[in-house]
Amino acid sequence: MGKLSAEERPKMGALANEVRAAVTKRLEERNEKLEKEAVNKKLASETIDVTLPGRPVKKGSKHPLTKIVEEIEDLFIGMGYSIAEGPEVETDFYNFEALNLPKGHPARDMQDSFYITEETLLRTHTSPVQARTMEKHEGKGPVKVICPGKVYRRDNDDATHSHQFMQIEGLVIGENIRMSDLKGTLQVFAKKMFGEDREIRLRPSFFPFTEPSVEMDITCKICGGKGCSVCKGTGWIEILGGGMVHPNVLEMSGFDSKKYTGFAFGMGPERIAMLKYGIDDIRHFYTDDVRFLKQFQTQE
Repeated sequence: MGKLSAEERPKMGALANEVRAAVTKRLEERNEKLEKEAVNKKLASETIDVTLPGRPVKKGSKHPLTKIVEEIEDLFIGMGYSIAEGPEVETDFYNFEALNLPKGHPARDMQDSFYITEETLLRTHTSPVQARTMEKHEGKGPVKVICPGKVYRRDNDDATHSHQFMQIEGLVIGENIRMSDLKGTLQVFAKKMFGEDREIRLRPSFFPFTEPSVEMDITCKICGGKGCSVCKGTGWIEILGGGMVHPNVLEMSGFDSKKYTGFAFGMGPERIAMLKYGIDDIRHFYTDDVRFLKQFQTQE
């Protein structure tokens, strides 16, 4: 540059800058290409075969009571029922009085209760949900619900009793509802739950909130109704109770008992599960014994 004339120096400087820029650009492009090649080479060497089977993961399964409750719910939903729920801490009114059990009624002794205050308690059955549901309908039918949930009673825990267990109750109210409707409903339930070969029978019973009241038996699975030690020689096993909704219960909930009739029924999922799976102790459901629960594990 020192040997160039003053006129030539600017031209040569501009040319030098162009050459420098071109060389720098080529070097950067080459460097970028080499970096990409290095990354691709590394990725190729670390490729994971996604077609290889993965390591199995231990899976849990639904609790047998959950399975039974869902099975019962699905069965009744298929018959047009909806599911109703209510509080577990209930008032004395909904737990007793609205169900034809006023204060001092002797039938209250049938179920010792966990009282929280003088007027609130842990519900002893899911029937209060029925009372609340009827009240919401403001005396207008039809009503067709099942009410699953936990209930609490002051029972000593043994093979067939628990201080906390589950119930599923059903309620249908409408015009011209008859006992034959209840029988047909329970017959469908029994055959779907226990097998088409099962027969049912209804025996007279007493419940304060239904009149007439019945208890339902099914033929024993072990002996086919012939009589064995499981059914105590009768050929029948009791599974639930029910009856026609008492007129007093209808009136307390705002329904005209001269226009509307209905039926109700209740069952314990634990008892249904014990009969279906051959379980001899209700306490197995609540001990969280993995050895017991594994027996009900299925591919879900």
